[in-house]
Amino acid sequence: MKPLPQPLSLLLYLLKWTALASVVALLAGSASALFLFSLDAATHWREAHPAIIWLLPLAGFAVGWVYWRFGRAVEAGNNLLIDEIIDPTSVVPLRMAPLVLASTVISHLFGASVGREGTAVQMGGTLADQLSRLPGLNAADRRVLLMAGISAGFASVFGTPLAGAVFGLEVLVIGRLRHDAIFPCIAAAILADQVGLAWGVHHTHYAIGSVPAITAWTVGAVVLAGIAFGLVGMAFAGATHALSARMKALLPYAPLRPLAGGAVVAVAVWALGTQRYIGLGIPVIVDAFAQPLAPWDWLGKLAFTVVSLGSGFKGGEVTPLFYIGATLGNALAPLLQLPFGMLAGVGFVAVFAGAANTPLASTVMALELFGPAIGAYAALACTVAYLFSGHHGIYRAQRRSPSKTHG
Repeated sequence: MKPLPQPLSLLLYLLKWTALASVVALLAGSASALFLFSLDAATHWREAHPAIIWLLPLAGFAVGWVYWRFGRAVEAGNNLLIDEIIDPTSVVPLRMAPLVLASTVISHLFGASVGREGTAVQMGGTLADQLSRLPGLNAADRRVLLMAGISAGFASVFGTPLAGAVFGLEVLVIGRLRHDAIFPCIAAAILADQVGLAWGVHHTHYAIGSVPAITAWTVGAVVLAGIAFGLVGMAFAGATHALSARMKALLPYAPLRPLAGGAVVAVAVWALGTQRYIGLGIPVIVDAFAQPLAPWDWLGKLAFTVVSLGSGFKGGEVTPLFYIGATLGNALAPLLQLPFGMLAGVGFVAVFAGAANTPLASTVMALELFGPAIGAYAALACTVAYLFSGHHGIYRAQRRSPSKTHG
């Protein structure tokens, strides 16, 4: 059969992927909206009933038991999605979406320190993958659908459509950016964000204040901060993986791991007399842009999150990384003679860039959240953090290139 003229072939491609991306966006954006509303309700309930933290070990056991009994095939979460894109085997079981949604809301309700990105990405990828059963779609189309689902989930949960699109293209291989799904990922991310807004989702606004002019001092200071952000991102990923491996060795019966981790978190909250380091921690993040905070806040959040995720609670790493980065930037600001808001914003994205090995998505996120004035500093810090964070990140399934500085 004679091939179609290129303009017509491209038009058909756009029509096909506009239709598929629209369905992915509707599914992922709606799922994220339901998740965010549920998360808000769970957070408000926990804050109104702080004694519920003592039930965290039992909640952890319940989450662990449900995954041990019904979710072993999907327990790998984001890593399963990455594996299926790079080396596809079978359609992701649909039960991943309700399992991760319910388990994340439970984790937040009872006081674990976990995030939300993992849940949204897993729901988006799972729902998108169900479309690969449609007639006429091949293995290459399935890869693109999964990437579009990841982008849609990320975009709709954070309100950052462009960062979501780039994240879906960048997260698979360290040091490599996939271009074969660029239009589907952009379309799905933009539309999913709009679907969330149509459902009434409201995203947190962060005010960074003034951004200093670029000088030799500010550039050097941001480079130094970027090194610190990268090292902390690497430490976070390494500690989480190490604790997870240790818990599996010590407690072969999976439900006991989050039970033990929940007990540690509950006792630590009681001993410290504060719930500052559990849940999402959005109020603390907002404060980091406006005023000096305790210089150890980033370390407290890191420790609570490592225990929560390393012991098996579900949710994600990204929002805790935002907290760690913003509060670390807040602590470094007076030392580096930079404004609190500006360095909190840079840290917000740069620790994530280092831990997830996604410097481009993180830079774009800074532009979307904080405006273009911070762009140069964010790009510099995210790149430096990425270089100094090593070859291991929060996603075990990421494929690694030989070097971050050579092809």
